[in-house]
Amino acid sequence: MTDQFDDSARANARAERRGTALLWSPRALEHDTGGHPENPGRIRAIDAELSRTGLLAGRPDVPFAPAPLAAVERVHDPAYVAALREFARRGGGRLDADTIVRPESFDVALLAAGAGIAAVDAVLDGVAPRAFVLMRPPGHHATPTRGMGFCLFNSAAIAAEQARARGAARVFILDWDVHHGNGTQDAFWERGDVVLCSLHQWPLYPGTGAADERGAGVGRGATINIPLSPGSGDAAYLDAFAATVVPAIHAARPDLLVISAGFDAHAADPLANMRVTTEGFAALARQAVAVANDVCGGRVVALLEGGYDPEALAASVMAVIRVFDAPGEAPPGNDDKSRGENAARSETSA
Repeated sequence: MTDQFDDSARANARAERRGTALLWSPRALEHDTGGHPENPGRIRAIDAELSRTGLLAGRPDVPFAPAPLAAVERVHDPAYVAALREFARRGGGRLDADTIVRPESFDVALLAAGAGIAAVDAVLDGVAPRAFVLMRPPGHHATPTRGMGFCLFNSAAIAAEQARARGAARVFILDWDVHHGNGTQDAFWERGDVVLCSLHQWPLYPGTGAADERGAGVGRGATINIPLSPGSGDAAYLDAFAATVVPAIHAARPDLLVISAGFDAHAADPLANMRVTTEGFAALARQAVAVANDVCGGRVVALLEGGYDPEALAASVMAVIRVFDAPGEAPPGNDDKSRGENAARSETSA
């Protein structure tokens, strides 16, 4: 496969030295869900740990802005987008028992989707070898026609469509959130150019993701579901990677690996019953980076999904960032004075 996104060996080497791009904005806190499990405290915990560990320092600058509606509507029905916008404008409420909308939520969700788009562009252009979008609300339950399961816009699906629009022949979405990525599955059910592989607790919300759900038409076989029993831990996930995930990525030969990076399979998470450890998530990331190095020049874009124990979430995100940095020279630690120069922010976040 000819790699149209490799500008030059020199550009790639420079990107490796600069480390993983981290895209986040304090505007993610404006989607204020109060005491809901998916609340701003998740981002605050990650932010605090990034500052404590010095992992913000020396990273590529990837500014981002709210996603254009045309980009969002590659995935979502325009009628849903318009209805969500009006719902938020009128003060919001609940889309369902689980999914809260505040007046600011539409704009924050657009910004999260825009961060995913910018991350894809940065990685395809060689600005960074890998990128991690640390925004909220999460997205993988949002279907083309409705928000659900804490999710408003499906940022991972929008990111995959951005890669396709940029000329990627195929994109592989790896979803290791503990809940099945039903929205992403719906978006690409009849598509062969975007492959979805989801590992998730079964049974569990939203009740989809059986192994025999494989896609339809030209997309038959491009949906790969790996339901795992409650109580599964590091060994079960790594076995599934070795048996199914890694061979599937090799077979797909994608131009980009997108990861729906949820951390609610952690043993400490209150919303599920899995036993993955922080080191287990690091091991999954190592496997993902290794296969990406083999098939797509190491290009990986991860987007934050679930994870509802703040301490476990922050520790697991740090572990994955360190793995993403490892193929090159990890950025040195620094104090908080360098904060404004270290992580990409929205132009509207000041």
